[in-house]
Amino acid sequence: MPPLAAAVIALIGLVVIFSAAWAWQLKTENAGMVDPIWAYSLGLVALLYAALGTGDPVSRALSALGGLIWGVRLGSHLWKRNAGKSEDARYRRFREEWGDKAASKMFWFFQLQVVISMLLSIAFLVPSYRSTAPATEWSVLAVAVWIVSVAGEGMADRQLRDFKADPANRDTVCRVGLWRYSRHPNYFFECVHWFAYIALSGGTPWGWFTLLPPVLMAFLLLKLSGIPLLEASMASRRPGYADYMRTTSALIPWPPRR
Repeated sequence: MPPLAAAVIALIGLVVIFSAAWAWQLKTENAGMVDPIWAYSLGLVALLYAALGTGDPVSRALSALGGLIWGVRLGSHLWKRNAGKSEDARYRRFREEWGDKAASKMFWFFQLQVVISMLLSIAFLVPSYRSTAPATEWSVLAVAVWIVSVAGEGMADRQLRDFKADPANRDTVCRVGLWRYSRHPNYFFECVHWFAYIALSGGTPWGWFTLLPPVLMAFLLLKLSGIPLLEASMASRRPGYADYMRTTSALIPWPPRR
């Protein structure tokens, strides 16, 4: 199947998924469930492109496995974190600001996730349609980057979860493990993850398109919906977080400043 046709199928599927998720949050009043749904659905898009793609089987298999396992791990983590809990402060703030128009504006916010997912899915589309097998060194590099990023993100998530589970740490700032060197190590490894597909697409005419996903992810986390919204909330309600911001790198792990 041509890549454009595969992309159209993915687009239609994502619109249906996020429209259903929007209808669901009307009943639950918890828009935070869009986070795991986003991860799960993007993993499915990776599998879809590999199944419909006409490219090299090895490249398609690596792309599908990489995207699917990443999506299932992240989606499961976010599901456990959000399910049965009160709505994330970011989305609660949106509801308060939008007032009576919250329902309609939330619908278009959910559809914005479709646009973001389609742009990120370029990372899976290009390697699924490359005509030749990637060079061995590029494949090894792609797998190595993927392992480091997914393992690192999982480690950061686990360290924060364990820290929060201890009642003694209530209302304190997590500075253990990776969180000593970065305020958002999970976000850092999330950005790194998307570089794996650049390596997997090396040597292809359209390979440069795979530069977009990591740049987009870094922009979203650093400037738009990630760190700015999260830290605005944390600094106002978590004692010591302002000092944490002054001494600790925002994204890239680095020894803390005195």
